Amino acid sequence: MTDPKTGDAGPRGGWTCPIREGAHRHPEAEALTFAGSAWTYRALDAEVGRWVRALEDRGVGAGDRVALLATNHVASVCLFWALGRLGAVLAPLNARLTRVELAPLVEDVEPRLVLALGALLDRLPGTEPLESFVAPHLTPSLTCGPLTEDAPRVVLFTSGTTGRPKGAVLTEGNFRASSRASAANLGAHPAPRWLGTLPLFHVGGLAMLTRTAYEGGALILHDRFDADAVNRAIDAQGISHASLVATTLERVLDARGDRPVPPTFRLALIGGGPVPVPLLARARAAGLLALQTYGLTEACSQVTTERPGEADGRTAGPPLPGMHVRIVGEDGTAQGPGEEGDIEVRGPTVMAGYWKRPDATRDVLRDGWLRTKDVGVLDGHGRLTVLSRRTDLIVRGGENLYPAEIEAVLANHPAVQEAAVVGVPDARWGEVPVAFLALRAGQPMPSAEALDAWCRQSLAGFKTPARFTWVDALPRNAMGKVERTVLRQRSIG
Repeated sequence: MTDPKTGDAGPRGGWTCPIREGAHRHPEAEALTFAGSAWTYRALDAEVGRWVRALEDRGVGAGDRVALLATNHVASVCLFWALGRLGAVLAPLNARLTRVELAPLVEDVEPRLVLALGALLDRLPGTEPLESFVAPHLTPSLTCGPLTEDAPRVVLFTSGTTGRPKGAVLTEGNFRASSRASAANLGAHPAPRWLGTLPLFHVGGLAMLTRTAYEGGALILHDRFDADAVNRAIDAQGISHASLVATTLERVLDARGDRPVPPTFRLALIGGGPVPVPLLARARAAGLLALQTYGLTEACSQVTTERPGEADGRTAGPPLPGMHVRIVGEDGTAQGPGEEGDIEVRGPTVMAGYWKRPDATRDVLRDGWLRTKDVGVLDGHGRLTVLSRRTDLIVRGGENLYPAEIEAVLANHPAVQEAAVVGVPDARWGEVPVAFLALRAGQPMPSAEALDAWCRQSLAGFKTPARFTWVDALPRNAMGKVERTVLRQRSIG
């Protein structure tokens, strides 16, 4: 079997490292830029070979895990591809976690080697510095073993908002399938140039890293998100694609002012939840096509995405080609269009399982379907609207309330920068929704009465928050997800 994009061997013979393939097919094409430096496929292939040599010298081989604590860095890119050539597995750790949070994760994956950027070494005692792991003049290794479809590539820990973090095992086949499905949805591009601001310890960052290599494109990697740096890259480096969230999209537009986006920029994928309709309209007025998406770590990033020619910002779009999404009721039966229920996903991007967690794997993977524990609804065109995580569901007097629906209405208010809604106990109704809001800079703070009236224009009365609380910023965990437990405690206290 041959990969239709690259022509390299498929699962039977195993896939070749795409950086090695690129070095043969288009050696002088740009593969990566970072911190003012650039690497062609030929140069990156040689650098990855040096990393392979250094890892071989340390006894790293097939099946071994290497844990990594780092923000975005060229060394992380080389390590990822080098481990693939050896059949070893990367366990990227969230650079925002504390020493206490990191220790059990490292213990869980039992790594042969632990590397960290110098600035983060104190988080993991005994860790080796990433930047100096490879000697400058080390001779590249020619080792480049093939990878089969089921070969593990990463153990990627989930955020742990509902318990101890679990390591999702994502395979070479998962990443290849995700890349193919996304490309089929977005349309052909001869050499896409993806802006890499999402962290490489996040599935979204790894998805960009892999898809650019599979498609013969370039990753324009930034060590962190900076709106001015993003705009400079869009204007001067021919960026064609980007992945953002609503807050970073808004910051990019704020920093651009009234400058239009150049025609080289094709589109941005927007994840992390619903995007305010006015923000999408503002992006399109600037010439930036923003597509809403729904995805999760366990499905190797995207599951559904708006189609470029049909996007209206009202849903997270239909399933990507090759993916299947269904909505099921409490009894497990499939729901029809417009009927709410649990979101389940099936397709080649679904993970192999959770690392050393067979019970958790059996609980979430049943009959080929991934039980996401998110709540949503499909419309008559198969487009998905995500309503809530099951654990965030609010039941008021027997009525189900979905925080995402209420948050989307509040986020469209001109004075609201961001919003989160949680359920708190109530003697009469069982639970009532309470909203936490961050004020948009330069806007006057509206009264509770004004916010109540705003909500009632779009929501039934029982969905309108019982209270509105202003905060400087919403509390978030290390993965950037809103810590609703903290907000519930604040509401009760």
